[in-house]
Amino acid sequence: MSELLQVNGQTIAAKDIIPLLAGYQMLPHLWREIVIDQAIAPFTCTPEEKDFGYQQFCAQNQINSEATQQAWLAHHGMTLEQLEALATRSIRIDKFKQETWGHKLESYYLSRKSQLDKVVYSLIRIKDMGLAQELYFRIKEGEQSFGEVAKTYSQGPEAQTNGLIGMVEMSTPNPAVARLLSLSQPGQVHPPIVIGEWVVIVQMEQFVPSQLDEAMQQRLLNELFAGWLQEQLAAVSSANPLNALNTTAK
Repeated sequence: MSELLQVNGQTIAAKDIIPLLAGYQMLPHLWREIVIDQAIAPFTCTPEEKDFGYQQFCAQNQINSEATQQAWLAHHGMTLEQLEALATRSIRIDKFKQETWGHKLESYYLSRKSQLDKVVYSLIRIKDMGLAQELYFRIKEGEQSFGEVAKTYSQGPEAQTNGLIGMVEMSTPNPAVARLLSLSQPGQVHPPIVIGEWVVIVQMEQFVPSQLDEAMQQRLLNELFAGWLQEQLAAVSSANPLNALNTTAK
């Protein structure tokens, strides 16, 4: 059967679907969902998980009666079975993540810890090395506080906060600044260094180590999943676009 559906009086044939999806830039999204469905296919939910997922989905989509359910299904062109599968999809994705990477979380966390630790620091940036040296010695000798100098002389937005920046993860600052901070103690001021067009003076204020708590575990699982998915999609998109769906769905 060549006719697939009618849209505003236009008949769309099956052979036209892929070109239409490509034209609307929707193929990558379709590939993504197919790849995910392939990965989570072996994972099932308990009756309790199904009920929880369904109730959550209905609440999020304001499905609060049989009538609104039927209207939602009609609007999306879905069956009740498809709705129920969609409602538990996030649960099955979480099971896939845990099964695939849960045992690797500790080692992955340790490899990322130096970037996940948080810091509060102060910064002064100007473009004159001679002035920067003078300001550094004023701070070191206690003639002026770091905040006073930053407010008066710093040429970046940090001047509005007396030089104070944070709390931010160690992956946020410029890599050269991050290296200084990783070797610093609270209150330590570093001599001026050149970073690009700026001369920078940095002072460590506070260091807060990250922890592999529940929230961090979920974040890392999401990172690993995103990296895996990107690799899968790169392989799919490198195929002929007209054959990609067949290649992915096998």
